[in-house]
Amino acid sequence: MSATTPITASTSGTGTTPGARTAVRPPIRTSTAVRTYLAVELRRALRNRRNLIFSVVMPPVFFLIFGLQGGYQTQSAGNGNVTAWIAVSMALYGAMVTATGGGASVSVERAQGWTRQLRLTPLRPAVYVAVKLASAMALGAVSVLVTLVVAGATGAQMTLGAWILCALLAWVGSLVFAAFGLFMGYLLPAENVMQILGPVLALLSFGGGLFVPLGDGWWASVAQFFPTYGLAELVHAPLGGDLGVAAVLNVVAWAAIFFVGAAWRFRKDTARV
Repeated sequence: MSATTPITASTSGTGTTPGARTAVRPPIRTSTAVRTYLAVELRRALRNRRNLIFSVVMPPVFFLIFGLQGGYQTQSAGNGNVTAWIAVSMALYGAMVTATGGGASVSVERAQGWTRQLRLTPLRPAVYVAVKLASAMALGAVSVLVTLVVAGATGAQMTLGAWILCALLAWVGSLVFAAFGLFMGYLLPAENVMQILGPVLALLSFGGGLFVPLGDGWWASVAQFFPTYGLAELVHAPLGGDLGVAAVLNVVAWAAIFFVGAAWRFRKDTARV
């Protein structure tokens, strides 16, 4: 019975030392790849001037234009003044625009071939989408914070609890429109998806009562079917608004529609590509 001889590297033509082991590069861990890619996405978002203008600059600018008119600073609105009511609206709008853009950018990058390059990494398609949405939500938090800080410095007044709750609800609620952006991004032409979704978001915001109170007219009943209606009622509830069952059902229903639609289109797309 002969002993097995260890295999060693050959010295002919390789320049290696006899007995040396061949170096094997350790595999990249998925968690490391996720952290690295998230950091890359955050840097890309901060370097995108157009994205920063629409996400971080325009919401507080819109607030300064519309929130300081007339006697809004002295008119009460529940636990605050009308200026605070408008500030919350603009904070939600900025978070919505940011989240929608983050979701829609997935399909834009797919059309550019970026997702094919990512297949060479340990990232799964679902993780790639999650990182994109996490980056958008991080930028959305900045948008909400900047808008409310500007509002607080220029006359918006509400209780401390209302400030905190309004900020959190605007940020978390924008997840609904992250799914909306992803869903629409796979349905609309990738090259001009945000040119289409930008005006759509503005119309939905007006129609759903985000920018202007709905009152008690006939449009108040129609607006309950808009995907912005429930979120508008939700973020204004800490100011003393009456959060009805219709608003809660609106948020739940549209969140389910957008998330199911986005998952359906995502599975169909990854199976085809």
